[in-house]
Amino acid sequence: MGLLQLNLALSSSTSSLSLFPDNHQTFSRTGHKNQFFGLTRRARLATSRIRCSAKVDNGSVVVKDKSVSVILLAGGRGKRMGANMPKQYLPLLGQPIALYSFYTFSRMVEVKEIVVVCDPSYSDIFEETKEKINVDLKFSLPGKERQDSVYSGLQEVDFNSELVCIHDSARPLVLSKDVQKVLMDALRVGAAVLGVPAKATIKEANSESFVVRTLDRKTLWEMQTPQVIKPDLLKKGFELVNREGLEVTDDVSIVEHLKHPVYITEGSYTNIKVTTPDDLLIAERILNLSSESS
Repeated sequence: MGLLQLNLALSSSTSSLSLFPDNHQTFSRTGHKNQFFGLTRRARLATSRIRCSAKVDNGSVVVKDKSVSVILLAGGRGKRMGANMPKQYLPLLGQPIALYSFYTFSRMVEVKEIVVVCDPSYSDIFEETKEKINVDLKFSLPGKERQDSVYSGLQEVDFNSELVCIHDSARPLVLSKDVQKVLMDALRVGAAVLGVPAKATIKEANSESFVVRTLDRKTLWEMQTPQVIKPDLLKKGFELVNREGLEVTDDVSIVEHLKHPVYITEGSYTNIKVTTPDDLLIAERILNLSSESS
């Protein structure tokens, strides 16, 4: 699908979105320029068989105020963006990409702290928000791989937290209503992840690029973040992963290794990950449409 077609498709689904953070600010950092080159957009689809929670009644589940710790992953390098700075700090309509979801979480009554996993040279971006937020702000150092960064953030989490909510800072458009749904599902089941049904036909191929089979699209979901897990369960998962030297590509995979059920909470297609310059243009388009309709 071309960029113009994707923009048109998105425009039909964003008329009711309200995505601008309350604390919108202009961003400028000395020595960092918004330079990048065009790259091909790739989509990552998670095909593990996880239970879907799209139609479950969570009426009896209540996530307490100040009971959630957010781990915001902001330590990636973003090589596919081709910029001279990590993609999560590029300006999106004048504000660093990472601050959009940061402000979304900071305004949720369920959240008591945000642990930002980032290079110390970028911590001032978040430090400057302290007077604008009503949650505790902590920092931890990123690791070599994603799972190492999550583990690093977990070490700073308040031990009284009932849920750990892990989010990619490169997903700036996550909606608070979707976060609330996945929090409730995680509290009920133990682990939950935002996802959307796969739209494309997915085929499995062999090493020589010949089709092996066509996968049933009705069972396939594209994984997003946040991914929410009870802290004790996440710690047990990490004990297993570290003991056996396992590599995982997302957070709920850690729990899957324990054979614990993971719930998929249906999210929104607008919760895109800004990975390439095309993604940045799409995010700008979504925000502009939201502004026009508000």
